[in-house]
Amino acid sequence: MINKELIKPEISELIKKQKWTDLRESVEDWPIPEISDLMNNLEKQDRVVFFRILPRELSAAVFAEFEPEQQNALLLEMTDDETRHLLSNLAPDDRTALLDELPGQVTQQLLNLLSPQDLKEARYLLGYPEESVGRLMTPDYLAVRPHWTIGQALDHIRKMGRQSETINMIYVTDPGWKLLDALELQLFILSDPDKKVEDIMDDTFVAVSAFDDREEAVQVVQKYDKTVLPVVDSVGILLGIVTIDDLLDVAEEEATEDFHKGAAVAPLRTSYREATVWSLFSKRILWLIILVFVNLVSSGVIEAFEEVLASALALAFFIPLLIDSGGNAGAQSATLMVRAIAIGDIQLSQWLRTISKELFVGISLGIAMGLASWLLGWYRGGMEIGMVVGLSMVLIVLVANIIGTLLPFILTRVRIDPAMASSPLITTIVDAAGLLIYFSIASVVLGVTLS
Repeated sequence: MINKELIKPEISELIKKQKWTDLRESVEDWPIPEISDLMNNLEKQDRVVFFRILPRELSAAVFAEFEPEQQNALLLEMTDDETRHLLSNLAPDDRTALLDELPGQVTQQLLNLLSPQDLKEARYLLGYPEESVGRLMTPDYLAVRPHWTIGQALDHIRKMGRQSETINMIYVTDPGWKLLDALELQLFILSDPDKKVEDIMDDTFVAVSAFDDREEAVQVVQKYDKTVLPVVDSVGILLGIVTIDDLLDVAEEEATEDFHKGAAVAPLRTSYREATVWSLFSKRILWLIILVFVNLVSSGVIEAFEEVLASALALAFFIPLLIDSGGNAGAQSATLMVRAIAIGDIQLSQWLRTISKELFVGISLGIAMGLASWLLGWYRGGMEIGMVVGLSMVLIVLVANIIGTLLPFILTRVRIDPAMASSPLITTIVDAAGLLIYFSIASVVLGVTLS
């Protein structure tokens, strides 16, 4: 059903009466994301009808905003001719993203509908590794020659600008298309028309390789405050550009993936709204089963120290307090490390300095929490129990902090996403370590000899 809260009454009335032409005229001037949201709130059959009457360029822009599942559903309802026009009007990077999400057989069928030029372009972009910058780039950019005058360059920009993804940046290349510079459009507008392009060049620019991971491009954009980056090959030949809108989508995807991994959930490859019950189950069950078996270590520790626990039942009262506090401390440090590594705030080579810093943080946190725990232990079980609980808290928090700090570095070193150092994993490891510390201290302080 249509979400009335998202649609104005007059628009809702047009939809109800299925006046699609009037609806198209009413929304043609809307921002593309708002038209996309409107279509997402239509019934399936109405969505297809409305999509078909949109102008070609507008329908392509709206289509690029859809989730892959929505795109696939629309394609199934369209004729070959409609699909051909849609694909030809999609931006090259959006077309690549669509083809990359489809099964191989479907992709090949769609490739057969493209014009020779679009087909060559699509196959070229699909030849780059998955999640590389080459899959994101578009070959639609503006380039000028250094020996041209500013006036000649501006004429070229006016002539070819409509075919470019963006004209904010103008690229200077030699006759072999090697990138020489990247200049802002305002430099051309404000310069003397009789000057040559080489007169305003400063030979300083930032570029990324087509084979770089797309996350690296996101980091470059953030570091240098760029809205578009040139993409080059291994010898500096300009291949295309990657724009901020695509990189923001990448940043959102990667952040979402890290959130999922941080909760011990295999990353979803679709939106939660489109995910099936089975996919949600399958993404979560493996880690939960693994953690069940890891938790057996904690059970083994309790069994090994059964005599210590039997000698002072008050010790049992503080098990949840201690292991939960350790898990929380470890999860905090792991989260800080994973994020710092992800945004480049900390490099792998800085692990020793980081561990040293967190050692002092862990000691400080442990002492503060240990004093509070000592008071609770003294109140519930007497001086000896208070001493056991207080000392245990200090060591558990310290060890948890070190584990939470060190694990992301270890995972990064062995080329595993540090986000795998999830809160459930850290908590499970710290639980076993915490119980071992707790009962070991208790056996010493209480003088219990294990058989």
